Amino acid sequence: MTETSTQKPIPVTVLTGYLGAGKTTLLNRILSENHGRKYAVIVNEFGEIGIDNDLIVESDEEIYEMNNGCVCCTVRGDLIRVVEGLMRRPGRFDAIIVETTGLADPVPVAQTFFMDDDVRAKTELDAVVALVDAKHLPLRLKDSREAEDQIAFADVVLLNKTDLVTAEELERIEATVRVINPSARIYRTQRSEIDLTKVLDQGAFNLEKALENDPHFLDQDEHDDHACGPDCDHDHHHHDHHDHGHDHHHHHDHGPSPIHDVTVQSISLRGGEMNPDRFFPWIQKITQTDGPNILRLKGIIAFAGDAERYVVQGVHMIIEGDHQRAWKDGEKRETRLVFIGRDLDREKLERTFRACEVQA
Repeated sequence: MTETSTQKPIPVTVLTGYLGAGKTTLLNRILSENHGRKYAVIVNEFGEIGIDNDLIVESDEEIYEMNNGCVCCTVRGDLIRVVEGLMRRPGRFDAIIVETTGLADPVPVAQTFFMDDDVRAKTELDAVVALVDAKHLPLRLKDSREAEDQIAFADVVLLNKTDLVTAEELERIEATVRVINPSARIYRTQRSEIDLTKVLDQGAFNLEKALENDPHFLDQDEHDDHACGPDCDHDHHHHDHHDHGHDHHHHHDHGPSPIHDVTVQSISLRGGEMNPDRFFPWIQKITQTDGPNILRLKGIIAFAGDAERYVVQGVHMIIEGDHQRAWKDGEKRETRLVFIGRDLDREKLERTFRACEVQA
């Protein structure tokens, strides 16, 4: 079978991160390393004069620039047009990289690949990669909600410029990143230097793939490279640094951020088998009423009488789900759901979630 007849979706990596975090440096590494792949690059530059484009190294890659700054509906339309143009030239590139402006919320960019049918048929959102300036993150979190959103929404976080902070500061910063986004993979870097296999071709945005690659992706204490998994609940009222060597189960407080301007929270719910007639209306209602405050939602659902695990994920008010695979012999049939967002009512979520469980 020829490559064209199968037409596998083109993977898309979204690079996000605040101004000066190191996105262009990482992009240049991707473009200049000898990895044998060709990338189409879409640069979303803030303002009328495209500067970032001039900073990108000369390469054979095709670079498309969108000059209308703030990422909203107009940019979403632009992005769709650029991607559709790229799709008319099959074989010219293996993957797409979208570099967002440092002032951008990455959610609308990701939503474009998540919800536009034409784009979605031909591309697949592979991972959202956020770069964080270790030295300036505390200041960024004080003055920019976008900086926090970028971390909250990411699948992979590069904690960059680690050479500019002390070991203690770095521990504090990493703890803060984990509070904002407990399920992201975090790598410490200098000058955006990283093995690109940890950034590209991750299959990290697609929850089914993420679970295939790492069956414990949604578990709380089985990651070796995470201090805490997404089942770590947290609040922001303590001031102590949390213990990395925890061995807790079920709910526990994520010792809160040592930086007090963090407004994103992660709420994880864990339960038994769900009644689909209750669960689906519940999740629809939650995403409709709280959608604007939900940055990411992901989970594995065990439905009563269903031999297969059901995987759900959402962005704001958009939610989708599908069967992933059969439950394995001896595998605990339990439901796990993680919400990352702002102003979420933990008590209401826990109470209404419990009401969806099959009563023993």
